[in-house]
Amino acid sequence: MTAASTPSLGYLSDVETKVDLLNNEAIAKTIVRLISEKSEHAISVGVHGDWGAGKSSVLEMVADGLSKDGKVLCLKFNGWQFQGFEDAKIALIEGVLLGLIENRSLWSKATDEVKEALKSVDKLKLAKKAGTLAFTAVTGIPAFGFDELLGSAVEWVKEKATNSEERDQALKEIQDLRKEGGDEEKPEGRFEKGYSVPKEIGDFRKSFKKLIAKAGIERLVVLVDDLDRCLPATAIETLEAIRLFVFLDKTAFIVGADEGMIEYAVRKHFPDLPDNQPANGYSRAYLEKLLQVPFRIPALGDTETHIYVTLLLVGGTLGENAREFGALMALGRDALSKPWDTEVFTPEAVRTALGATYDRVSEVVLTADQISPVLSAGTKGNPRQVKRFLNALTLRLEVARARNFGDAISQSHLAKLMLAELYLPEAVFSHIATTAANARDGICPELAEIEAFADGEGDARPPAGASGDGGDDRTGSIVADWKMRPEVIRWAKVKPALGATSLKPYLFVIKDRKNFVSGSAPLPEKLRKLVAKLSSGEMAAQSAAAEVRTLAPPEVSEVFRELRARVISSSSLEQKPDAFHGVAVLTTEHAGLQAQYVEMLNDLPVDKLGFWAATGHTMVKEERVKERLRALLTRWAASSNLRLKRAAATALAPPRAARRGA
Repeated sequence: MTAASTPSLGYLSDVETKVDLLNNEAIAKTIVRLISEKSEHAISVGVHGDWGAGKSSVLEMVADGLSKDGKVLCLKFNGWQFQGFEDAKIALIEGVLLGLIENRSLWSKATDEVKEALKSVDKLKLAKKAGTLAFTAVTGIPAFGFDELLGSAVEWVKEKATNSEERDQALKEIQDLRKEGGDEEKPEGRFEKGYSVPKEIGDFRKSFKKLIAKAGIERLVVLVDDLDRCLPATAIETLEAIRLFVFLDKTAFIVGADEGMIEYAVRKHFPDLPDNQPANGYSRAYLEKLLQVPFRIPALGDTETHIYVTLLLVGGTLGENAREFGALMALGRDALSKPWDTEVFTPEAVRTALGATYDRVSEVVLTADQISPVLSAGTKGNPRQVKRFLNALTLRLEVARARNFGDAISQSHLAKLMLAELYLPEAVFSHIATTAANARDGICPELAEIEAFADGEGDARPPAGASGDGGDDRTGSIVADWKMRPEVIRWAKVKPALGATSLKPYLFVIKDRKNFVSGSAPLPEKLRKLVAKLSSGEMAAQSAAAEVRTLAPPEVSEVFRELRARVISSSSLEQKPDAFHGVAVLTTEHAGLQAQYVEMLNDLPVDKLGFWAATGHTMVKEERVKERLRALLTRWAASSNLRLKRAAATALAPPRAARRGA
């Protein structure tokens, strides 16, 4: 079925959902039960998982489960939304109080207590505004009065400020703060003598306890989401604010966050910790102290990914409210409850669940069956990455329809090519795409061989009539390399096979990432084979040196241009790209390329380079070009890329013999 005749899959939303496609409802129900059983005691729960694992959806399901209990008040807080606009500690504290105010029945029961708690928050906000106070919630705070604080600020400004305009402006702001806190001459009102932050924090805790008791709340639950999206300072401030409530009875905090990101924030917050194992464990201990009960959302396995992809695609086609989709959901949940049993979510069971609507979704069900194994490995079982892939597939199919060549595009063929684009080594996909783009029939001959090998059919040859020389040494060495890569074999097993398919229409569809089908004339077959050899690793490139020496000047330019494009467009530059070996051989055999060689190095993104980029430039012999190379190495040695920085500094250092001679 082509893109033109395939129903649109629709956009898969990435926002949190109450519709559980991952069987994470079990975690949510466990949290709800835990909170209900421990209603008198304070509790803090961590919902951990990688970026995109489904933490927000678990929190949404917890909120839905608690909403049925009229004596439980559930509030939501998202620190990421306040980042940069409000102090995170104050925002969380005030957010809890405002949530209570919004509940009119609670407000009427505990009006005075809410006002008293808000007064404490106002004082803390003003203290933060003064700027000179080291406000860190319940950690050690200097206990001096607000008026004394502002008086110290006045003296400091008068003593240190040199610019008269800036000094006057600073003094005006301090006086405004004094007025906000109380009378300018008599600092009374809200900020009486003896005011201190520790005292106000203690008063807030007392008034908050009274508030909970007066309002008749059996459990206050605060859901804190997106903490791992916050900058380190905001994340730590939010956690510090939670400490105010952790030991207050009848409160529960449920925090959704990636453990690794929070541990990173703790390390940034305490930069002077020694670099040893006990110190490295401090960041984890800090999190464990705050979050008493941890739940971790596991990554999806192969079976779970298959079920998830099927539910997403069928739900996107039929709609989540369709009766048949409900039946498929029930089947999926049954299968997810025992993912080790592969006999539950079978093609026959799926067909039965979907009934008469199966024909409408048969294409997407087949696509889910085909792409799930590679998608599971490529995304490492991450639900958000799975959705991103499916949305990218949908978008490209829609673009093909809009450009009126949807009849030339098969959904399943495009999905398989996209799996290669995103999850195979860059050199493998680049060879497939470049070879197909430059072939008259759009076929990559090595594909048929590797697909036949993956299917257990031995060393089958390319289909009859395929362009290229499927049996030459170059093709043999490339396929031999692919046979040694498990990820390539896993991908090659995915149906449908692409070995006999012209990939040119598909390369036009995916050129939003890289244009393999340019408007210029393709390389002659002789040069195309040479470029492939020069891009196949160090040994293959060295073996082509004799052939490189025979190239005419125009051919040298064409080959260099193609190799340079492959190096520049490499998806990862931490390791030396295979095509770079070819550039080195070409430059060694044709000294006139030395300046272009250094220019290419200069065009590489500094922050993405590995140490290799600073080494192995012995083919640069012209003094003028050497100077440019030294200037480039000097710039790298001053960069923030530590690996490249060290390698560049080493390359610039004089040889040992020269140092001894000096």
